[in-house]
Amino acid sequence: MTATNVFSTKSDVAYVELRRLILSGALPPGSRLSQYELAASLGMSITPLREAIRRLSSEHLVDLDTHRDARVARMSAVEARQLFEVRLSLDPSAAELAAARRTDDDIVAMRAAAARLLPVTREWGDDALTAHREFHRTLYLASHNDVLIRLLDDLWDKSDRYRRVGLELPPGDEPRTRDLREHHQLVALVIDGDAAGATRLMREHIERSLTASAIAALEKREAQPAPEHPAAG
Repeated sequence: MTATNVFSTKSDVAYVELRRLILSGALPPGSRLSQYELAASLGMSITPLREAIRRLSSEHLVDLDTHRDARVARMSAVEARQLFEVRLSLDPSAAELAAARRTDDDIVAMRAAAARLLPVTREWGDDALTAHREFHRTLYLASHNDVLIRLLDDLWDKSDRYRRVGLELPPGDEPRTRDLREHHQLVALVIDGDAAGATRLMREHIERSLTASAIAALEKREAQPAPEHPAAG
C-alpha cells in the first residue's frame, strides 16, 4: 500500500491492507486473525478493523463463527474452479475487445509489460506473478470496457492465492517457455486487430495456465482420504 492511495475511512484502510495480506499469502489460509494485534499494527481501534473483516467475510475471504472468531478462509478446489470458469469466459472477451479498440498508447503499454515478463516459477516467485498480472491488465485496459476491467481485476485478485499453489508445483521448462511465447503472440494479434485469433489464443492460454495446474493439484489433494489417527490405548 502506497502513500498515494486515498481512503475515505479507517475501515477502508483496514480492508485494503487485510485483503492484500490474505491474497498475497502473508496471512495463510485457515490462520486466525488476531484482531487486537492487527488493529494495533494498523494504528486504529478495533471497530474499523471489524468492519473490514465483515466486508471480507462477504467476499468469502474470511470465515466468521458465532463467537466472532475470524479466520482466513481456506482454499478449495471448488472455488478455484469457479474462478477459473469465469476467467475462461471473460479473458477471451477482453482480448477480442482489445484487438478491436486498442490505441497507440495501449500498444506501447502492452509491449512494455511484455518486455518485463519473467518465467512464472518458484525461482522468480512474486516478481514473476506481478509482471504476469501487469501484462494481462494492459490487455484488459485496451478493451476500454470499465465494467469488464473491474470484474477481471477482482477475479485476478481472488485467483492469486491459487496461483501460489501452482508455484509450488514442478512445472518443467516447456510450459513456462510456452507461456512466455503466448504472451508475445497475444500482443501481436491484438496489435494486428485479429480479434478471432486473440480470442482463441487467450482461451487456450487460460486453459493451460498456472491456475489450471493448481486446480488439478487441489482436487487431487482433496480427494485423498484424511489420515487415520491411532486409537488411544
